[in-house]
Amino acid sequence: MKRIAIVGSGCSGLTAIKSCLEDGHEPVCFEKHDDIGGLWNYSECSKVGRGSVYKNCVINTSKEMMAFSDFPPPEDFPLFMPHTYVLKYFRLYAEKFGLMKHIKFNTSVLSVIPSDKYDVDGSYDITYKKDGQEMQTTRFDGVLICTGHHTYPYTPNFPGLDKFEGTTLHSHSYKDNTRFMGKKVLVVGK
Repeated sequence: MKRIAIVGSGCSGLTAIKSCLEDGHEPVCFEKHDDIGGLWNYSECSKVGRGSVYKNCVINTSKEMMAFSDFPPPEDFPLFMPHTYVLKYFRLYAEKFGLMKHIKFNTSVLSVIPSDKYDVDGSYDITYKKDGQEMQTTRFDGVLICTGHHTYPYTPNFPGLDKFEGTTLHSHSYKDNTRFMGKKVLVVGK
């Protein structure tokens, strides 16, 4: 049995835990926040380093198309699920397959480096810190990075942007349309 570190408990992290269990490995998932869901775990405030979804976000594909192959969404869930239903679906998945007990919440991974035995066994030393506790380093046989790609916004710099007197906002910080009511809005990107 190999001990596998998984960083992040969003969609990919949850499936990674399940796959490790199915293959007879011991997964240890590190989640820096207090809940699963990653991007789909809505918060009123956006924070760089954390996925961000807006208040009335609805998936743009059907629930059947975005479903886990071995766990269909409940029939009574909307065909195009609001983010609250996506998170409920992830919770049902985690409960069904007993994934929660393998997650260390409020625990940040500080470094992932090849161990001094890496050339022999491919192992890594993971340094992590649980909120309010001391740093720890533990050796793992493998590492899966499941942190997603929506946590650090990239804002291009356009000539003249520094002179624009209106509001500029990256979609990562967008939560609802109230501050844009009655205004002309330009959206750059897709």
